[in-house]
Amino acid sequence: MASFAPIDTPRPSNDKKTVAYFYDSDVGNYAYVAGHPMKPHRIRMTHSLIMNYGLYKKMEIYRAKPASNHEMTQFHTDEYVDFLKKVTPDNMEYHTKEQSRFNVGDDCPVFDGLFEFCGISAGGSMEGAARLNRQKCDVAVNWAGGLHHAKKSEASGFCYVNDIVLGILELLRYKQRVLYIDIDVHHGDGVEEAFYTTDRVMTVSFHKYGEYFPGTGELRDVGVGPGKYYAVNFPLRDGIDDSSYRAIFEPIIKNVMEYYRPEAIVLQCGGDSLSGDRLGCFNLSMRGHANCVDFVKSFNLPVLVLGGGGYTMRNVARTWAYETGRLTGQPMRNELPFNDYYEYYAPDYELDVKPSNMDNANSREYLDKIQIQVIENLRSTTTHAPSVQMTEVPRDPIGTNDDQDAALDDLDEDANADQRKTKRQWDKYIERDDELSASEDEEENERHGVRRQPGTKRRRNMMDYQNHHALPDNEELASGAVPRVNGHANGKAVNGSGHQSSDHDEDDDLENEIDNHSNSDLGDGFESDLEDIPNGGSNDAHGPVEDQDGDLDMADDDLDPAVSNGTITHPPLTTVERQEATPPDSPPLVAAQPAVPPQPTADDLGNDAIDEGDTIEADEDPALAKEAGREERERENVHGEKMAEIAERQEAL
Repeated sequence: MASFAPIDTPRPSNDKKTVAYFYDSDVGNYAYVAGHPMKPHRIRMTHSLIMNYGLYKKMEIYRAKPASNHEMTQFHTDEYVDFLKKVTPDNMEYHTKEQSRFNVGDDCPVFDGLFEFCGISAGGSMEGAARLNRQKCDVAVNWAGGLHHAKKSEASGFCYVNDIVLGILELLRYKQRVLYIDIDVHHGDGVEEAFYTTDRVMTVSFHKYGEYFPGTGELRDVGVGPGKYYAVNFPLRDGIDDSSYRAIFEPIIKNVMEYYRPEAIVLQCGGDSLSGDRLGCFNLSMRGHANCVDFVKSFNLPVLVLGGGGYTMRNVARTWAYETGRLTGQPMRNELPFNDYYEYYAPDYELDVKPSNMDNANSREYLDKIQIQVIENLRSTTTHAPSVQMTEVPRDPIGTNDDQDAALDDLDEDANADQRKTKRQWDKYIERDDELSASEDEEENERHGVRRQPGTKRRRNMMDYQNHHALPDNEELASGAVPRVNGHANGKAVNGSGHQSSDHDEDDDLENEIDNHSNSDLGDGFESDLEDIPNGGSNDAHGPVEDQDGDLDMADDDLDPAVSNGTITHPPLTTVERQEATPPDSPPLVAAQPAVPPQPTADDLGNDAIDEGDTIEADEDPALAKEAGREERERENVHGEKMAEIAERQEAL
């Protein structure tokens, strides 16, 4: 058979759209029954990918109020909604007659939280439609919606409450004409049936037909009465691929847009049309599926994007996350970010859902024949872009208005006065493209499901950059404690003799407990020298002493503590003199920082290249000191990063 043009790269979109994303974290807590292919957990997997790809920065996030039973009865019957509200697994045996009447049983079982789950699904779609009506967003997304099989008083195809119909009814309060597009592998029979007799909603469904659930959606099903030719069905056979699907989808939708001229679009993105689905029989890749979203978005009309079927969870989550990225205009790398459900995507851990090599039973001649007939049906009616006489809106809008939003913001700020960014502020914030960097709170992101990616460096804090060679605080020296930085004295591991360990055994030192060392470890005679200094006496010595107030006074000069006894007033020793004054077996000593720094000596310059026996005068060239200091800082930065990496590995273990 003749082949179609392949799917091109995603269309670049220069127009920025405001995207409102609806998600309720409770949706993943519900499960139908053991072994049932419908798993609400896929919504939580999708959300985890969306968050860890960083797409939350480009859209507003909302948790819609669950739909009440009164709101559900705008389409469903009172008896049916009351039954859904009261039936539970514990009392279902007392409602066997009603279960049979409302088709609740095998495909649509009774499970814990059934009514709450329906409320979350319907609430997101209705709130999304309400925000589109109020022009608060250009695109509304509710992946928990799209349950298109539910009827007025009957559950069907894993669907109990038809959130799509409820969302369209909300749109019709302000829009004259609404277009519904369904790319689920199953026919959208519940939505078509609800609007089969009206011209205010045109339903377009691309689905598998012939010995397949639900058995409806024939080409000749075009509507009745005022709704005749406002129902469009494109029956397909097994194995349709990306190029074939695009060759029919884009011409049909283009003709529908030109003929019907809707004011809003509802797009159902059922994931069971993807290749390899448990209950599907199509061969669409992730990009072929997302091409439909791109094309619908290109018409620049208000769009309500909903989920639907999809029974291979990892593929559904990948595709819906990718389509969210397409709606926000954000590129997404093929390598999956680390997320809460990372192991679900083994063994490749990639975003893409690839097609298989299954045969395409849809010949080009067959597709062309159906396409010609569909376009002919569109032209059969005499009414082009039917007009609607709008009447006064009879009830209050769904969701919150501007005043209620402002009141909720005030309450949120009052309840989280100590938070830098409250929950509502975090959800609504959209990062600008020209922002160079975002100083984000890692703990706050962690609470919202954004995980730190392996191999990435965490945000540095001020305490991460400590001078490991800094002189000790006065209080620590006076009390005889060796200063400790992250479990190390002066940032270096201290061995049993008080010596600093080398860089080669720093990793081993992290695993050992390091004891504080008293002044007696610092050399013979040091403790007695401190005791010889009288309190309150004047001191010209080199080192800290206590006055009558108990405060520590700093000496005016820098003198090695090993030779200081509180009474010596001679000038600082040179390098050679220091080496001679300090016993060879004595450990390195820690001197106090003078209040008025003396002229730089060899130790202050940090020059590691001094040969033994050389003497550095006080008037040494400052350029040498600057260069030595730069080299020392570089070594300290490398050391600090190494210590941080070791600490992160230990924390992970």
